[in-house]
Amino acid sequence: MEGLDITILGPAFIAGLLVLLTHVPLGHEVLKRGIIFIDLAIAQIAGFGVILAAWLGFETHGWEVQLIAIGSAVFGAWGLSLLEKYHPQIQEALIGVCFILAATGSILLLTNNPQGGEQLRELLVGQILWITWEQLIPLVLITGFVLFMWFLLKFNRHIGFYLLFAIAVTSSVQLVGVYLVFASLIIPALGSRGYPSSKSQLVAYGIGAFGYGFGLIASSILDLPSGAVIVWMIASIALVLNTFKNGRS
Repeated sequence: MEGLDITILGPAFIAGLLVLLTHVPLGHEVLKRGIIFIDLAIAQIAGFGVILAAWLGFETHGWEVQLIAIGSAVFGAWGLSLLEKYHPQIQEALIGVCFILAATGSILLLTNNPQGGEQLRELLVGQILWITWEQLIPLVLITGFVLFMWFLLKFNRHIGFYLLFAIAVTSSVQLVGVYLVFASLIIPALGSRGYPSSKSQLVAYGIGAFGYGFGLIASSILDLPSGAVIVWMIASIALVLNTFKNGRS
């Protein structure tokens, strides 16, 4: 129980909740559109932008890195929106191609970097336990902006969906990693399928919140990688909830 330090777990849990605030509605839209791997592709493209900025010599947490990462993700989102318009039949396959190109491009850029393996691992798994309260400030602002545009201005159709998706994923992937971004988008949305539309998002938020909470506690007690444990915890909660629901119906 010595690992349960609120000064470490507190910012990590709030970061998870902020990620869920935008990723749950985005995840429901992804399932509705049937483009499951778009989040992996855009997250990887944003990650490629971060690695490219570092390769060019910019500071890891400098504004230039953020600008290049967001620019990469927005450019990728714009390209994926064109796929939906001109190649809808093979859109999912082309999204997969974009993902693998961004992933292998990152590997190529890190080839001669002695810390390349560690940077790639951090990009995939994330470093959620090392998040500070100061790092949450930009995420709060971006989360508020995305939610305002999504729910109040209804800027969630066509290119608007892809742009908001790119902004949300870029901000979260640098904090929690590609794996947790995918899990936060898809698993709660899958776990809440079958519920009335008025309850599905609330159920999805519950799955994600309990997954982050229990995952952080379990990883701290067992001294296991937090990102991986949280992914398994979210999936386990979604599975138990679905099994219980199907057993009652």
